[in-house]
Amino acid sequence: MIRSRGIFLGVVLWVFFAMEGNQSVATLIDSTTCKIQQLQKAFAELESHRALTLNLKWKQLEEHFHGLEKSLKRRFNELEDQEKEFEMKTMEAQQLLEKREAAVVAKEQDSLRRLQEKRDAAVFAIVNALGKHDKLSSSGHAVVASENRAGVPIMEEKPLDAMAAESNLEDVKGSSEIENVELKSYPQLIKLCEDMDSEGLHKFISDNRKNLAAMREEIPQALKAAMDPARFVLDSLEDFYRIEIPNLDGKKDANLLGLRRTCIMLMECLSILLTNPDLGPVSEVSDDVKEIAKAIAEEWKPKLDALDIDASNGNSLEAHAFLQLLATFGIASDFDQEEISRLIPMVSRRRQTADLCRSLGLSEKMPGVIEILINSGRQIDAVNLAFAFELTEQFSPVPLLKSYLKEARKASSPLKPGNASPTAQNEVNERELTALKAVIKCIEDHKLEEEYPLDPLQKRVVQLEKAKADKKRATEAAKPQPKRPRANGVGYGPRATNVAADKTFYARVTDRYPQYIYDRPYVYPVSTDNHGPSLLGSATYNLSPSHGNYFGNGYQYQAPYLH
Repeated sequence: MIRSRGIFLGVVLWVFFAMEGNQSVATLIDSTTCKIQQLQKAFAELESHRALTLNLKWKQLEEHFHGLEKSLKRRFNELEDQEKEFEMKTMEAQQLLEKREAAVVAKEQDSLRRLQEKRDAAVFAIVNALGKHDKLSSSGHAVVASENRAGVPIMEEKPLDAMAAESNLEDVKGSSEIENVELKSYPQLIKLCEDMDSEGLHKFISDNRKNLAAMREEIPQALKAAMDPARFVLDSLEDFYRIEIPNLDGKKDANLLGLRRTCIMLMECLSILLTNPDLGPVSEVSDDVKEIAKAIAEEWKPKLDALDIDASNGNSLEAHAFLQLLATFGIASDFDQEEISRLIPMVSRRRQTADLCRSLGLSEKMPGVIEILINSGRQIDAVNLAFAFELTEQFSPVPLLKSYLKEARKASSPLKPGNASPTAQNEVNERELTALKAVIKCIEDHKLEEEYPLDPLQKRVVQLEKAKADKKRATEAAKPQPKRPRANGVGYGPRATNVAADKTFYARVTDRYPQYIYDRPYVYPVSTDNHGPSLLGSATYNLSPSHGNYFGNGYQYQAPYLH
């Protein structure tokens, strides 16, 4: 602004002195007033320009500060929103943490309950064992109970004077530890293993199959008494594929089925002995024994090609025995993993499936196995394996269960009530009832009640069971009553009404509401190590109710003899 004013004054003075040289002094004096007026106008114009310039600068400053104020307010609001969002996430995380803590507490309580049940069963077994060894006690020996490192109750036979000496030692030291204690509930097991008598062992297990659960706990320890436990177990597999003689009804020999289950159990017990350090040191499987096991597997493998995957219903003894042979003797690497994984759907209902897959190194193959199960209509098996291998994000359980139930209902719907015979309609209802119970059991096993409510399913179960009971009563009432001859032997007379029979006209509670076919708990052990060494966990893998008490080959078994 000052520079503009100086330039303007310079121009005016230059004009003034230039004119002064050309005009006379008088003329200049006369025009002085006019020049001053012109100069005043120029200054006024300059002043107007100066005000305009200052005004424009202030507006720019004002707009700049207003922009800063708006930007600060917007940033402040964003920070407030972020703070609220962070508080919400913190609250949600806290709630989730509380739920998980509650779930952990519930699992701990459940584990304690199951542990107490096992202890009670062990105490019962100990009491029975004490009764069997009264003679030993009277002859100067005593049978004492203790626990090994795994917490499993065990029995030990000791002389009375040795027990007194140990009692004195406890008084001195204040505590005592008992190690390397042998099981004495079934001393015959140890004797048979020492003699490497595989045939006698099979017979002993078959004769005591009612006490199979207790005996199974002792077999791993008893196998230690064998000169070569691995070779002894291999010898016990000799008759696994003996000539099958079907019965008159076409079913396989029940003894053969029992023998095959025993073979699988012995291989499982050998795996426990080889992998459980609490059972003491044991020699590893030798290369010679592995070669023999490989030869047996090569002999069994072609026999599996004749098995029908759908007919086995995920419970094939033959496929299970083959996979267990590979896992127990560590020869899975000698066979193609793709071929091994194709056998998994044939054993998907066996309780050892998850551990077998991990031991065989098939964890990466499980998504493909689950896809096969889903495509074959065995969604419940797929859900169980998805939970076992933590694949529930890839295979959502609830849609799979709904799909299974939908397919079961669709399979039951083609019959028209008017055209269907009572027997056919009963079979339709039974299929739907079985599917409903299977879905309910799966939901309860995996704690899916919040995602899939049980009330509608349970109401439908009650409705179908009521209809089943009503049809049963109607059928019994429609049966013709047989005539009985009179006491004097002359002709037939009217039969008196049996009051007791009328009292049983209505079905009993157990008939109207039968217990679930599969009462054994199902939990697949979930391991963070997908290739852990353990082949058997404490959890069990139950059979689906859609197959009842049946093996993979479609034949019934005795429930107490399942292993």
